Amino acid sequence: MKQDQNYLWWQSGIIYQVYPRSFQDSDGDGVGDLCGIISRLDYLKWLGITAVWVSPIYPSPMADFGYDISDYCGIHPLFGTMDDFDKLLKEVHKRDMKLILDLVPNHTSHKHAWFEESRSSKDSPKRDWYIWQDAQEDGSEPNNWLSVFGGSAWEWDKQTEQYYYHAFLKEQPDLNWRNPEVQQAMFDVMRFWLDKGVDGFRVDVMWHMIKDEKLRDNPANPDYKAHQATYEQLIPAYSTDQPEIHNIVAKMREVTDAYEERVLIGEIYLPVHRLVTYYGQNNNGAHLPFNFTLITLDWDARSISSHVDEYEGALPEGGWPNWVIGNHDQPRITSRIGREQAKVAAMLLLTLRGTPTLYYGDELGMRDVPIPADRIQDPQGLNMPDKDLSRDPARTPMQWSEKDYAGFTTTEPWLPLPNNYQRVNVEVQKEDQYSMLSFYRRLIKLRQQEPALHVGDYQPVITSGPLVAYTREKDGKKFMVVLNLSHKPCTLKEEHQHYTGKVVLATDPEREGEAVKGSFNLYGDEGILVELAKSMAY
Repeated sequence: MKQDQNYLWWQSGIIYQVYPRSFQDSDGDGVGDLCGIISRLDYLKWLGITAVWVSPIYPSPMADFGYDISDYCGIHPLFGTMDDFDKLLKEVHKRDMKLILDLVPNHTSHKHAWFEESRSSKDSPKRDWYIWQDAQEDGSEPNNWLSVFGGSAWEWDKQTEQYYYHAFLKEQPDLNWRNPEVQQAMFDVMRFWLDKGVDGFRVDVMWHMIKDEKLRDNPANPDYKAHQATYEQLIPAYSTDQPEIHNIVAKMREVTDAYEERVLIGEIYLPVHRLVTYYGQNNNGAHLPFNFTLITLDWDARSISSHVDEYEGALPEGGWPNWVIGNHDQPRITSRIGREQAKVAAMLLLTLRGTPTLYYGDELGMRDVPIPADRIQDPQGLNMPDKDLSRDPARTPMQWSEKDYAGFTTTEPWLPLPNNYQRVNVEVQKEDQYSMLSFYRRLIKLRQQEPALHVGDYQPVITSGPLVAYTREKDGKKFMVVLNLSHKPCTLKEEHQHYTGKVVLATDPEREGEAVKGSFNLYGDEGILVELAKSMAY
């Protein structure tokens, strides 16, 4: 791989999210674990991945599958031991890859020692570590804030006769980040893992971490639709994205920057103009505030083109872009836009300027699996059964082979597998040059070999209809990406006839090697990557 020496690993590389419960089971209990991840690192290296992000593996009652942490400096026995973690870190580094951990600083488990101490008494020294409030005069909640997982965000505590705030489950009380002791405790957690040698953190719900000091009511959402989660009934104007958060993120960045070449990534679902503020003043915030545009937008060429350009234009000087098409909270890309467009989405993700993040299994074209009602486990689905909002369908086990249980485990897995796993799996697709996996691997290899594609300049190409097109250029080498986001044939019109070159990668390999000049004709659901003639690079 040609690595540009002027860029850091998190700028030129590719991040791959592992959901540990579902990646590989090594001990036959139906749930993935750390030793399972270790056994599959050679696959990730073969694919071309440079950084592995592992969702939470800490001790937890598992009310929200690890996002309710009871000990930030341990490993849940379900996933293994600290020795297993140390081995994972060593094996990742041995393969010249990086390891990123999930950090969940907004809330703890209600079983965390901090919260147990906090709720023990109003006079507890840790009382102010969480957000406690008296009831209103009529006994009702302190304000109208709602939980993301349904219902009120306030839970009454009989023992101390106050409410505590939880943005998610009642088993996930929010920490009070206005308290300097809370800040220092979490910074110490970061240092614990950084001292071990982890390469950075993906920070869960970063934009939630500070709340309005006056706890004002959130305004009603005039655009709320009945099918949406109840949380969407209000605009979270006072419960999220408060100005003080940027000082907190800057402090987290200071902790990270005390170590060499570590990365701070923020999970932030906000419009572009607010998202980019998380880079911080003079880029002293998150290195990569996650950009979920490709997840939240309709799959429409005009929308995507304009938002890419809006994002590029909104980035602060020195701010590095990033792109995501899937994660553990959202339906899989194949289920959102269809199997025919999934390769087009892969080409978009891996050729836009900035760091791409892949979600495990998307490289196989894995799709959401229907979960029978009696097997739903996700609290978001269980708490709002009429809304069909369970995240379980996108969290099913990785499909490795034709063997029983797809080679993931030797027993009934924690979530069901699809009925086509014997056809859609790593072993079968490795041998098929036309498969989704082969396409991903070839695309990743080309991206990482060509500085123009992983760190080069981005320039939009004006198109009409369902086409998205742009160029990537560095050191005199220039590529053009043309993507058809529809099922119908399309033409990049003759006004672009000054572009000439050769197709070096395409969603249909038969296209590769073809010379193109002037009008570019594309089949439906097709994407092509063209290396432009030298004269076109200037």
